[in-house]
Amino acid sequence: MKIALDPYMFRTTPLLELPALVADLGFEYIELSPREDFTPFFLHPRADDDTVRSFKKALDAAGVKVASHLPLYRWSGPDEDERRAAVRYWKRAIQLTVDLDCRVMNSEFNGRPEQASRSEGMFWRSMEELLPVFEREGMELRLEPHPDDFVEDGLVAVDMVRGINSPLVSFLYCAPHTFHMGGNMVEIMEYAGPLMTQLHLADSFDHTASSGLRYIVNPPGSSARVHQHLDIGQGEVDWGAFFATLHRLGFGDSDRNVMTSCVFAWEDRAHESSTFMRETIDTYVSAW
Repeated sequence: MKIALDPYMFRTTPLLELPALVADLGFEYIELSPREDFTPFFLHPRADDDTVRSFKKALDAAGVKVASHLPLYRWSGPDEDERRAAVRYWKRAIQLTVDLDCRVMNSEFNGRPEQASRSEGMFWRSMEELLPVFEREGMELRLEPHPDDFVEDGLVAVDMVRGINSPLVSFLYCAPHTFHMGGNMVEIMEYAGPLMTQLHLADSFDHTASSGLRYIVNPPGSSARVHQHLDIGQGEVDWGAFFATLHRLGFGDSDRNVMTSCVFAWEDRAHESSTFMRETIDTYVSAW
């Protein structure tokens, strides 16, 4: 199992300085999330071949590897022009990942919940175009349900992954989305079984607690989804049950699997948060 850092809180750090920073924080692996100078949110990748080569040299010098590359594109959005653009962006992002000697990518379904059936149709259309590219490159894809997506429920997401019917496509469980996935964390993880190959670790409060009044959003009836990406222990995810389930499923026994620290809440103390997460993850992994 690889333990990686999502360095989103350090996204203003120059790209070529990022590997050394990740190493200093105690991580050997990085999950490369959206950055304005590499793969920005919902736009075509910005990196050219020279940038990729320079970044690869910086990774090698720091002794850090890319465990996974996380692009976000509207490949399931209800607008066909946006979907076609997203497929083009995906193809370039896949090439960048190959050039970084990485064969794992992860992302979201990225459609709209208010147009769920149309978004699903767009998703399958995009997969018809992209799955052959993933297969040609030997690239794995790990997918997660996300708040405010056309797939939010964890069990439904596992079934969607099964429906793709490819050994290259698997399921990512994102712990801070637990309460939007249905709150049935152990059931989802066990239902996924060996299809669960990647994890995002951060804490969150249960927005459904206290009769749904944990958060009060105005105006009443708003469809906003509220969650956090906090340090472990600052929210209400049951980490004992989380790691006990991983142990029971043998998640840590495969070097294919990735566990990523993805705290976003503390840019004012990003170094302290990242080192705390690494130490805390190590404690839980050692215990289980």
